[in-house]
Amino acid sequence: MAFDYKKEYKEFYLPPKTPGIVMVPAMNFLAVRGQGDPNEENGAYQQALELLYAVAYTIKMSKMGKHKLEDYFDYVVPPLEGLWWQEGIHGVNYARKKDFQWISLIRLPEFVTKEVFDWAIREATEKKQLDFSQVEFFSWEEGLCVQCMHIGPYDGEPATVAAMAEYAKAQGYGLDFGAGRFHHEIYLSDVRRCKPERLKTVIRHPIKKVDM
Repeated sequence: MAFDYKKEYKEFYLPPKTPGIVMVPAMNFLAVRGQGDPNEENGAYQQALELLYAVAYTIKMSKMGKHKLEDYFDYVVPPLEGLWWQEGIHGVNYARKKDFQWISLIRLPEFVTKEVFDWAIREATEKKQLDFSQVEFFSWEEGLCVQCMHIGPYDGEPATVAAMAEYAKAQGYGLDFGAGRFHHEIYLSDVRRCKPERLKTVIRHPIKKVDM
């Protein structure tokens, strides 16, 4: 049975539809940075996803090739994630998608070291004949956050975000956007196959304790 991060770490990937507090530990990711409207056809965001998935599946399917990775275990490729921000804005403004700065992410299993990552980039480049220089080995410790499962279209997120902020405040926390701390989304549904009203997205915001 392939290891499934969503099932094994439900506190990070399957939170309830009501807000809660979570401490997120350090993890390693594949990452591509960019800017602009993610809905732009054939735009930078769509290209970033193509690069991420190509490298992610190069690592997963290494079990079928001659190059055996040390400590490899079979696993389900974790869901796509995104960090989002806009210059001069606390949080995000959904009406200004063209101003988005983003980092698209796919979590890496623990056996993937920087050396394994470098091998995967070389392997994907050779097989796909694409430029993977934008893909990074990204180590990140998110820390203390408020999170919630959002059900519905992405443009309906503001109501969920407002509920998260209200809950955090009631628990004695304030939002803590800034260097290394972002609006974070984890995409549990395939937008190409799922009706907008059924989309499942984990939304996570950084918080800190505030003096009452």
